[in-house]
Amino acid sequence: MATAVYPGTFDPLTRGHEDIVRRAAVLFDRVVVGIADSASKRPLFDIDERLALAREALADLAGVQVVRSAGLTVEFARAHGAQAIVRGVRSVVDFDYEAQLAGMNRILAPDVDTVFLTPSAEVQHVSGTLVREIALLGGDVSRFVSAPVGEALARKRAERAARKE
Repeated sequence: MATAVYPGTFDPLTRGHEDIVRRAAVLFDRVVVGIADSASKRPLFDIDERLALAREALADLAGVQVVRSAGLTVEFARAHGAQAIVRGVRSVVDFDYEAQLAGMNRILAPDVDTVFLTPSAEVQHVSGTLVREIALLGGDVSRFVSAPVGEALARKRAERAARKE
């Protein structure tokens, strides 16, 4: 059984992330989406919220599992019996960074390959950072995230507004 891991913060899970997972699910028998705590990044959503949102958005995909991840990605991959790490690359800038990570991961775990997938044209421009900013400023992000993620972003905006009052 060919297994891949797709690690990230997913704050929030966007249509771009979903696109990568859906395409990876065609290539691999099993895809483990690993959601990192990433406390140093100060995520908008806590880990339990991100896990729940990702599980809901990806529930229709057989062979896809969403779990919490910590530590080195290559160790996460090994723990799940993965032969590959899936990474999405939207641009040359993404590729440059991801190629460096892939090189280091290859040294740490020669038995685990990195597979780069480019998102579909419709979602290639979507980033979690931009989606968070648009949503918190009151913009419509419905084209960029699933309905549950959009609703969760609206709740976060309302919570922030209530704290400012």
